[in-house]
Amino acid sequence: MKIAVIGTGYVGLVSGTCFAETGNTVTCVDIDQAKIERLVQGEITIYEPGLEKMFLKNLRDCRLKFTTDLKSGIQGAQIVFLALPTPSGEDGSADLKYVLGVADQLGYLLEDYKVIVDKSTVPVGTADKVRAAIAKHAKVEFDVVSNPEFLREGVAVEDFMKPDRVVIGASSDRAKKVMGDLYAPFVRQGNPVIYMDEKSAELTKYAANSFLATKISFMNEIAQLCERLGADVDMVRRGIGSDKRIGKRFLFPGIGYGGSCFPKDVQALIKSSEEVNYDFQILKSVERVNEIQKTHLIPKIEAHFNHDLKGKHFALWGLAFKPNTDDIREAPALYIIQSLLNSGATISAYDPEAMNNVKVLLGDSVKYSMNPYETLKGADALIIATEWSEFRIPDFEKIEQILKNKVIFDGRNLYSRDDLKEFGIEYYSIGR
Repeated sequence: MKIAVIGTGYVGLVSGTCFAETGNTVTCVDIDQAKIERLVQGEITIYEPGLEKMFLKNLRDCRLKFTTDLKSGIQGAQIVFLALPTPSGEDGSADLKYVLGVADQLGYLLEDYKVIVDKSTVPVGTADKVRAAIAKHAKVEFDVVSNPEFLREGVAVEDFMKPDRVVIGASSDRAKKVMGDLYAPFVRQGNPVIYMDEKSAELTKYAANSFLATKISFMNEIAQLCERLGADVDMVRRGIGSDKRIGKRFLFPGIGYGGSCFPKDVQALIKSSEEVNYDFQILKSVERVNEIQKTHLIPKIEAHFNHDLKGKHFALWGLAFKPNTDDIREAPALYIIQSLLNSGATISAYDPEAMNNVKVLLGDSVKYSMNPYETLKGADALIIATEWSEFRIPDFEKIEQILKNKVIFDGRNLYSRDDLKEFGIEYYSIGR
């Protein structure tokens, strides 16, 4: 098929590349001229394991193309994906100005039948709004479909190429046929393509992310309780995760969730509920718990240093909101950094991928190191904020020798307390 993808952000670039990988010809469109020039030159603009190799191969084989011209970008395409930003407004609602702005332009540009697909995470009812915006100016038939993405940053290529399920919200049999043909190579092992109406598909995305966020906040509340009762949250997690009704995933306690999806989607679903006069109390609690959890380590740090952090120097491992990404949106590390700086402390930080993004945001207020051990020089303590694989089995002898004070504050429960005792390192973690 010939496909157009409008937007070359995280979802757009992953989607376009993966569709090209199965033999389709994909043209990605973006208004950012500098970004398009970098992509045309073979410079990938996001970090995602496994994506660059696939990107370069399909660029070389001319199945993946880039342009700033919307008209030429959609010419001849059977399917047009809208993979545009939907940032949170001040009230928490999803801002649809980019989605509806492109939809309005498409009305003028359509020359033949196309399936227009909402790939962005959008509130219930957006398909109707997109349809209306296009219809104002369109002179040919078209269909609008909701096809939410379920990509996890860090494993997005695998998620796209081998999806647990594909959700297609469509009321047109013609559109269903086109979308079914497109996704056939991705579900050869029998994972379902689930057809439903557009509004149900839109809500499915919000419900999925909000439920996962709820599991995380629930376990973080259990961790808080464990600390007060003397229980071990890791034992509790294993005990409940073995129940098939609950499952093992998203039960790891820590310093809260971040990223572009969970915070934004929880806020948007709360706002959508308010608009129909429903008080979604569980989600409000999920959001509140997560905000508290992001700085859960700070009181532990303050107590250890007798509530005086002025002049203290901290090593920080991990800046991205999760491993295997350079995404720092709503990253707990940023909240920790700000709190420490406000208390008069200084910070040396290391992250395998996210340091450049933090430099843009925070500049020289943080010192950046070339490797994790370099951060330890002169540090009063080590703080771990992201569970990168390279942090899981470090050289504890080296840490013990370099750290000024032998203390670790672990926001991701990476280590065994018994192991740290052997090295004489004082160890604070979550819920243990």
